[in-house]
Order: sequence, then structure tokens, then C-alpha cells
Amino acid sequence: MIAKLAAPLGSQSLAVTTAQFRNRLPTQFRRALPIYIAAVCLILFVFNLNLFHSGRAPLSRPSVGSVSAPRVRPDFPKKIWQTWKVNPLKFEERDLNTARTWIAKNPDYRYEVLTDDNDLAYVAYHFGPDGFNRPDIVNFYRDVKAAIVKADLLRYMVMYAEGGLYADIDVEALKSLSKFIPERYDESDIDMVIGIEIDEPDWADHPILGPKSRSFCQWTFMCKPQLPVMMRLIEKIMSWLNGVAKEQGVSLSDVDLDFDQIISGTGPSAFTEAILIEMDLHKEDPRTKINWDLFHDLDESKIVSRVLVLTVEAFAAGQGHSDSGNHDARAALVRHHYHASNWPSRHPRYAHPAYGEVERCNWNDECVKKWDRDVEAFSKLSDAEKNKIIEEKKREAEEAAEKKKQEEEKKKKQKEAADKKKKQEEEAARKKKEEDEAAARKQKETEEASRQKVEELAEQSRKEAEEKAAQDKKEKKSGWFS
Repeated sequence: MIAKLAAPLGSQSLAVTTAQFRNRLPTQFRRALPIYIAAVCLILFVFNLNLFHSGRAPLSRPSVGSVSAPRVRPDFPKKIWQTWKVNPLKFEERDLNTARTWIAKNPDYRYEVLTDDNDLAYVAYHFGPDGFNRPDIVNFYRDVKAAIVKADLLRYMVMYAEGGLYADIDVEALKSLSKFIPERYDESDIDMVIGIEIDEPDWADHPILGPKSRSFCQWTFMCKPQLPVMMRLIEKIMSWLNGVAKEQGVSLSDVDLDFDQIISGTGPSAFTEAILIEMDLHKEDPRTKINWDLFHDLDESKIVSRVLVLTVEAFAAGQGHSDSGNHDARAALVRHHYHASNWPSRHPRYAHPAYGEVERCNWNDECVKKWDRDVEAFSKLSDAEKNKIIEEKKREAEEAAEKKKQEEEKKKKQKEAADKKKKQEEEAARKKKEEDEAAARKQKETEEASRQKVEELAEQSRKEAEEKAAQDKKEKKSGWFS
């Protein structure tokens, strides 16, 4: 029966062979064969299922919503970052001396300087396909040509990628980083350490000073890696500068920016705005109002939304405004020398044609008020009167510049004269020292010669005495036998 059914599917000989083989098997075994086969299959299935779980990842991927944010480490990386045109082996003496303060006061920290030669490679490594996979950021950084914009961007990128402490190249360490977080705080409760730079809210409505009147310092700050605030700040700068380029109808590399645009777009004001927004997003009490009132006249550090805010003396002492005190204060942690802060020459401040820059007042109330009054009065004059004042101010500026030049030349001559006198005094002192040393040597030689003469005379006397004694003894002996 089986052979007949199988014949249409194969050859006659194959069907006969199959039937013969089945006839040789016991009937009970043939009946149980399906059960045996099912059991073997079940065992194999269970065995392979165990292998899949132990050696392979599940095939399905978690949904985007289930992916957790990067874990923020409990401590700050022991890394000090600076950026400059050249590497430390080529530093000028002033930069080398300043950089050494960070290493000397923090010997257990790593120290690294990113330069104009390796910054793009760093950005491409960390934000490229094998890093955070943000080619838009890499391309943006590559296209931007303004040095100060790249400098601001790079510090934010470094702090996002690796964290640690960032300090401008002209910032000197006064104390070790162990003093940056007061002992009363737990480091695991803090994600950023920042300080006040400008605290002049009375000028918040001033058309020029207003946007710069309240800011955190970004020439020195600390971050734990991969904080969202740093990435949001980077993205905000990209969006803003692309918008400026579009408005100007130029490429990113050709964007023209003034001082205030730099400050508000990438500098301290942009930095401050990003942090205040982040503080508001993560405030513990929804009723808390996050604004500058929390930090005005800050006389003691405080933590707001995991950001430790230090007093103005910490990073910005000695500014001459914002009640910043001086670098001898106990709270002072760094000293900013400003010798690398020449970027405003390429991105000028607003200068009134007659009264110049209001920033020269350095936030002095009377000076700013006088500048405002003068500018307002100037706006009401006729063109002829304006031109007359401009010429007067121009002449005054030229006279002041000439007077300054003369004073500098006078100081230079005085310094040269003082240096010459000092050199002459040093030369005279050197000659006198040489003469004194020569006289001392001669005196010593004379004394040594006298000593040797005395010793020679004494030796001669001793020998004569010995000879005389020997002669006397000989004469006495010869007398006994005479």
C-alpha cells in the first residue's frame, strides 16, 4: 500500500526499498517513532534557545523613548583644558609662566592645550561618526573663521565631550582646584561650577550696556562631561550664526560681527542665558523664579539646579566694578591678566563719533551717566554743531594721544636712564668686588710669604742650633783625651 502511494513521487525501486526497510522495523517502534522525533526536536529547540539568550543580544531594539540619558559621573574629571594658537613648547614666557601655575597647584591633574593646528582634529574625533555622530557640528566648526567664535565654541565642545576645568590662556591659578568647591558641598550634587563676572543690574535697560550687565564668567568654569546645557548652547550658537549669515547674504566664513554680537551670540551673555534656562528647566520648586535676582550681590556661593555659583571674587576679582574686590581676597581663585583678550580689535565696540566707547567708563555710574547726557545732547544739535564738537573731540583725542606718547617716551627715557645707572652701579660694584678680591688675594699671598719666611728662618735657626750643639759636643769630647 505504501509502495503504491510513493510510486508517483519517485522511482519504483526506491518505493520497494522503503517498504522493505519499514517491514524490518518492529510495529511498536514504528508507532512510537513520531514521538521520538518530536522529543528530539524539542530538546534541540530548548538547547538552542538557551544559547541565543546567553550569547546574543535580542533582535528587537528598544524604543527611542526607553533610551536613558547619559549617566552624569559623580565627580569632576581631573583634567585642565586651555586653548591657544601654539602648543606649550612654543609658549611665550608670559603664557608659560601662567600655564605653570595650573600644573604646580594641581600636580594630580592632566593638562592639555588645544591649538590652531589640532582643534579641528579634536572636534572631528569627538563629534564625528565614531563619536557623538554630529557631522553638522564638525562642518559648522570647520566653516567658521572668526577666531573668537571658534574659541568660544571649542571650550563648550571640550566641556561637553570630556569635562573638567577650562581656563583662558591668560588666567593664572591662585589656588588649587580642591578649593573650587567649598567643603560644605558634596561634589556628587554639582554638575557645573561657575562664577559671577558682571553684576551691574542697574544698567539692565541701557541700550548698550544692558545685555552685558549681568553675566557669569566663561573664561574659567568647570563641567562634568556631556551636560545637556553645553550641547544646547552649541546648537543655539549654530542656529544664531547661520541666521546672521543668511541676513548678511554671506557664507559662515565671511560673517561680519561686532563686539556686542560676539558677547551676546557666543560669549558671556550667551553662556549666561543658556545656564539660566537650564536652571529653570531643572528647578526643584516650580514656584521658584530663576532670574538674576538670585545672584545679585551674592556674598556666599550657592547651588541652583545642580550648578554651583561662586561669588564675583572667585573668578573675576580686581575688575574695578561689580564689587569684585581684589586678588588678595580669600575667595579669589584665579587672576585674569587679559593679555590674550585682543579680539575686540577685530570686532569693535560701538564708538560714538564724539564721545567714544561707553565701556571705557568700566561701569562707573557717574561716567556712564555723563556719557548718556552728552550723547543725548549731541543728538539734538545741528549738523554744523555736531561736526564742530567732533572736531574738538578729535583734537582733544590727538592732544591726549600726543601727551600720552610724550609721557611714555619720558617714562622710557627715565627707565633707560635708571637701567643705565643701575648697570653702571652694578659694573662699579663688580669692579670693586674684583679689586677687593684681588687685594684680599694679595694680602693672603703676602701673609703666606711672611709665614713661609718665618718658618724658613725658624728652620735655619734650628739647624744652626743643632750644628752648634754637635760642634760643642765634639770639642768637649776631644778635650778629655788631650
